[in-house]
Amino acid sequence: MPTPRWRRFIQCSALCCLLLGTLLLAWHAVAQESASSRDESALVMTLEGTIGPASKDYFERGLRTAREQGSEVVIVTLDTPGGLVETTRDMILAMLNADTPVAFYVSPSGARAASAGTYLLYGSHVAAMAPATHLGSATPVQMGGGGLPGTGDSDEAAPDETSDNGTETQPSGSAMERKVMEDAVSFIRSLAERHGRNADWAENAVREAVNLTASNALEENVIDIVARDIDDLLTQMDGRTVVMAHGERTLNTADLRIERFDPDWRTQVLSLITNPNIAYFLMIIGFYGLVFELSNPGSLFPGTIGVISLLLALYAFQVLPINYAGLALIVVGLALMVGEALMPSFGVLGVGGIAAFVFGSVMLMDSEYLAISLPLIGGVALLAGGVMLWTLTRFMNLRQQPAHTGSEELKGAEAVALEDFGGKSDGKGHVRLHGERWNAVSDAPVKKGDTLKVERVEGLTLHVTPEK
Repeated sequence: MPTPRWRRFIQCSALCCLLLGTLLLAWHAVAQESASSRDESALVMTLEGTIGPASKDYFERGLRTAREQGSEVVIVTLDTPGGLVETTRDMILAMLNADTPVAFYVSPSGARAASAGTYLLYGSHVAAMAPATHLGSATPVQMGGGGLPGTGDSDEAAPDETSDNGTETQPSGSAMERKVMEDAVSFIRSLAERHGRNADWAENAVREAVNLTASNALEENVIDIVARDIDDLLTQMDGRTVVMAHGERTLNTADLRIERFDPDWRTQVLSLITNPNIAYFLMIIGFYGLVFELSNPGSLFPGTIGVISLLLALYAFQVLPINYAGLALIVVGLALMVGEALMPSFGVLGVGGIAAFVFGSVMLMDSEYLAISLPLIGGVALLAGGVMLWTLTRFMNLRQQPAHTGSEELKGAEAVALEDFGGKSDGKGHVRLHGERWNAVSDAPVKKGDTLKVERVEGLTLHVTPEK
């Protein structure tokens, strides 16, 4: 017979084992339920408009959210006219290395996946379109990374030809244009080969800017699915095998719970700041805010607004495809216009500044879909010209007036009483004249805040009388 001490030990051990086993079973059940719930959702995102920095930030945050909650698939509804080449490449790179399959779905009916959208479709694990949509026109048009849509005619990238005498001739178009074209062709063909899609049509979309409707794209093996809506897309994707970064994966999308990840305030703010017109206007406000603060030290408000606006503009320019020669011309033009206001040169500095400003503004953005509005440039230039004309007129009026110096200038000027004085009192007090504090004497009673007229000046003392 075991002793009472051993019986208590055995009972405690059994109770501990029972509790431990219960906890393990509960933890296993919770883990299975969590895994089950995590695998039964599809994260749906929306990309509309030009593909830019805000689109990239929103897309990458969506991929992180899908990975954290274990979504089975990410569905991105797409409607875009094009966008920035570097942004599009970054999004495709993130998609190809994601843990969650990504399906790009051109929707709703009437939407398009032009230019950058075509690259995103070819880079996605599942490419789908709604009826009455189209894709294509993927020819790069801008040099230096301005945008995926369009760099010129297809003959600019034609291969070297041989003349009748056997010598090689160079194709039309610059060497840089041919490099951009061939790079775009290689990029989209590599995406097509990775996902088993029509690489020849993809090359034609780049070289010749051809387009396809949804039904024709399905027949040409450009896309994988034509779906009426997201539920139909999930049904058709079920059981499809896709190529992921670490091998193939079979999708299980039947009866998935749809979870929305719509653009939030952060995406909207980034879209606003990186709008070329907004960024341009912020730069103008920032520059003039700093100029007003430096010309009137202590104002604070213009300087604060100017610094904030200028920092926001610099952030936007960091992620936008700007031409630095254009930016330099804008800065020089603004500096010349400020110089005209500070030391009038009868329009020489002002006219040169406006010309430099306008040319720089037109050159600032070199992307087809991210360009500064010409009416905005014209409006700012006209406003600057009006200020310059007012400065010149005021300067000419000052030149025509007789020059007064010393006490002659102060005689007849208006001052403001800083305190009560004059009359039967000692008659002495203080006034503010031209922003300075002066000693003053008055034979008539003066109340604080009264407007006074300077009769004469004796040393550092003003003789004043109240204005009637």
